[in-house]
Amino acid sequence: MTPLEIGAWSFPTLLVLIFLRVPIGLAMFSTGFVGLYLVTGSTNLALARLKSESFTTFSNYSLSIVPMFLLMGYFATVGGMSQALFKAAEGFLGHRRGGVAMAAVGACAGFGAICGSSLATAATMGRTALPELRRYGYSGGFSTATLAAGGTLGILIPPSVILVIYAILTEQNIAKLFLAALAPGLLAAAGYMLTISIYVRLYPNAAGTKPAVPWAQRFDALWRVWPVLMVFLTVVGGIYGGIFTPTEGAAVGAMGTALIALAKGGLTSRVLTEGLLSTAKTTGFIFFIVLGAAFYNGFLALTRVPQELSAFVVDQGFAPMVVLCLILVFYLIFGCLMDSLSMILLTVPIFFPVISALDFGMTTEHVAIWFGILVLIVVEVGLITPPVGMNLFIINAMDKTTSMIETYKSVLFFVASDIVRVIILVAFPGITLFLIAP
Repeated sequence: MTPLEIGAWSFPTLLVLIFLRVPIGLAMFSTGFVGLYLVTGSTNLALARLKSESFTTFSNYSLSIVPMFLLMGYFATVGGMSQALFKAAEGFLGHRRGGVAMAAVGACAGFGAICGSSLATAATMGRTALPELRRYGYSGGFSTATLAAGGTLGILIPPSVILVIYAILTEQNIAKLFLAALAPGLLAAAGYMLTISIYVRLYPNAAGTKPAVPWAQRFDALWRVWPVLMVFLTVVGGIYGGIFTPTEGAAVGAMGTALIALAKGGLTSRVLTEGLLSTAKTTGFIFFIVLGAAFYNGFLALTRVPQELSAFVVDQGFAPMVVLCLILVFYLIFGCLMDSLSMILLTVPIFFPVISALDFGMTTEHVAIWFGILVLIVVEVGLITPPVGMNLFIINAMDKTTSMIETYKSVLFFVASDIVRVIILVAFPGITLFLIAP
């Protein structure tokens, strides 16, 4: 077989390994290593590539953002920030129809601003908000679906670990990607709240009522979220204002949340040790996937599969929007079967050259940023799309009385909201790009 044919066959081979439950990092690394051997005919060259690829990948200074943002999310959790956010949102929204569910979404958005992980946001807010939702008569499926959907805001509202990885893969500015994600993130939160409002009118028995909270208590609860606002404004404002780089901002955020957790009595020596070990394990898991993807994508570049695919699509004369929509549909389908990080690492090196070669009437940088936000959103939808939505399993595991079928039925309303949002952002790129300087 020619190198191009070997590269083309590597993708279905990789998918078979993934479906056989081989860890995604190992599957990509193994496929890339065997592929390099078949192309070059030498194990020595493949081993030499492993040495150089490992150094090239992990000498990237920007990757140090990942453990810092993970640690920031951990400190925010033990510092009680999730409870403070939920109580503040509940105070202002809880007495409305579906208000406690709306408060949960608002709290997820706030927590997502200091935690770059969707799964961590879903798990943390699930522990905080799920008992309150059930206490005030919200049905099990509606409660779990709301929290699963709200958790996806963790990777969309900056800072976001996935956006950092995308920026490294496509050589884009991390700060601009964070800025571009802000409006779509707020639009997502607003869309989820509108979805809740529609749902409780269609199914009035799915949500109970909560007495209104006196204004004094509302403002007191609002005052308690100042640490979250301080961390967010310091990190994101500092990055956008040019005071420090995204990497430095992540370190500042981790230190800030650690000091807040310490002041609130949530950061003991045991908790600190557990947090460091947990962050190290998660970082190692992520970095192994990054290495596997780098090795596999290096093999693909050698076979010229991305370049040939890009040339083929351009030669066919397809409308750029048609190509973009087909790619987004692909992400939507496979996002139901794979986690978001793996999808980004596996497919962006293949699809990004295709998108870059098409004329969308924008600068190359704007196309890259717009495409990154769209991909992030569509992959995020996969986290709540049956049958394999990671957020659904995390939240449903916290409510033993609710069947997965109930959660599936309710979450479809939120999936519909996400699809409408994607259509809007595809049709109007300016919503994503208006905050970025031309």
